[in-house]
Amino acid sequence: MNLWQEVVVAAAAFAAGMINSIAGGGTLVSFPALLWVGRDAVLANATSTVALWPASLAGLFGFRRELKGGGRAFMLFAVPSLVGGVLGAVLLLRTPSETFGRLVPFLILFATLLLAAQEPISRRLRGGREEGHTPTRAWWAGALVFQFCVGVYGGYFGAGIGILMLAALGLLGFTDIHRMNALKNLLAICINGVAAVYFIAAGRVYWTDVLVMTFAAVAGGYSGARLAYRLGRRFVRLAVIIIGLVMSISLFIK
Repeated sequence: MNLWQEVVVAAAAFAAGMINSIAGGGTLVSFPALLWVGRDAVLANATSTVALWPASLAGLFGFRRELKGGGRAFMLFAVPSLVGGVLGAVLLLRTPSETFGRLVPFLILFATLLLAAQEPISRRLRGGREEGHTPTRAWWAGALVFQFCVGVYGGYFGAGIGILMLAALGLLGFTDIHRMNALKNLLAICINGVAAVYFIAAGRVYWTDVLVMTFAAVAGGYSGARLAYRLGRRFVRLAVIIIGLVMSISLFIK
């Protein structure tokens, strides 16, 4: 890469790490940045996944206090996350680059609209039930199936999985946003981790990009976790929505 490409990719990775740790959706920044510097769509997606995975660890460290007492929920969600992540990664590498390239604007637009609709959807599905309700077994079963689908989508593309998981945790009665972020980051580590291992084993990543992006994303992820206690999620969500819409429109035009 030349210098301007390194600057673009590093800045995008820093922003993505910060966004992922606060609200989710950082792939909406890092992945299009790789496309804009000329990377193949499938390899760019795999590279973004590998590069942002360590940032999830940094974000998790920032929320480490909120992980206490969350072992049961993590164990329940970890299995469908891991299985779904592997399946999604396999599907990605079996998708021709041209086909995936045509899907990219739609995937980015879907993730952006998902982010915009998160709160209204959560309120609608909650059906007026009080926060802190005790979910039934049926709710838990549905949540686990949903998490498996999130894992598949996460292994395949990834943008928006944090948003999906935050919405699901809210429906199950979680109310502490920092604890929800901690659990979301831990599950994202599972999904992106198994996908990253598969992509590396298949030799389908740009290692120069990975090295540049990883350090920037880790710095952004830790900074984002610290800022989350002071910044409102509404501002971050609005910024990511605008970025996602601009990027999806530009890719449709391109």
